[in-house]
Amino acid sequence: MQKLIVAANWKMNLDTEGSRSLAEGLKHQLSDCENLDLIDVVVCPPYVYLPVVAGALGGSEIKLGAQDVYFESNGAFTGEISVQMLKDAGCSHLFLGHSERRHIMGESDELVNKKVKAAVAGGLEVALCIGELLEERDRGQTELVIERQLRAGLAGVEAEQMDHIILGYEPVWAIGTGRTATPDQAQNVHVFIRELLADIFNENRAGNTRIAYGGSVKYNTVADMLAQPDIDGLLVGGESLKIDVFSNIVKESIRYAAYNCTAAGRHNSNLKTNK
Repeated sequence: MQKLIVAANWKMNLDTEGSRSLAEGLKHQLSDCENLDLIDVVVCPPYVYLPVVAGALGGSEIKLGAQDVYFESNGAFTGEISVQMLKDAGCSHLFLGHSERRHIMGESDELVNKKVKAAVAGGLEVALCIGELLEERDRGQTELVIERQLRAGLAGVEAEQMDHIILGYEPVWAIGTGRTATPDQAQNVHVFIRELLADIFNENRAGNTRIAYGGSVKYNTVADMLAQPDIDGLLVGGESLKIDVFSNIVKESIRYAAYNCTAAGRHNSNLKTNK
């Protein structure tokens, strides 16, 4: 079983005090959680609040991430942020290729790819987001879109670098709409993504790459989503802005991870006993 990831994307929300309060509240809610080390919890605030949130999360196991980056290391790129700047601010993780960056800001697959390679080379853990529009799904083009975005996004990426890349399937029609892909719909796309990874790299790499689901994730969908064999985590948007809700999503993910670790341990023990 892959180590689960639960990542919070705060998008363009909150202010200084709101960011500090949310981060401190999350840290407090999870402070007494056993087995928190079984999953990766990542919080991605807006750029300007990274130092505030880093300070608020200090001493906890919660990791800090960013919502985007530029592919150049420095220079005359007004308004942009480099990989080194993010690391200097305390970031270890990074979202790239989010649908809002693609469809509102107009980012191309090629630009996303440049960012992915720069971020991984610079030492960040990258969540590369891919997903189809509603009209693309209705036209039966989901696999065409996923394949194009995945192959272009990973162009030039070496197999060993996939240790630092998480894939996020985020169907655009299920982001901020209140609609959520069913567990079966999400699982089917995740299986297709693994098949693509096997073709791009190899079967081993495909099996060892984490693929998370994002798209109107709610607390009551966590168990069913994580029960799918190819869903390795959750990317949470609006619900991550609510301390109690997001902490419960994290706790439910921890319970799932702990149960599966225990079940795996029993299975391995039985195998040894039967030898």
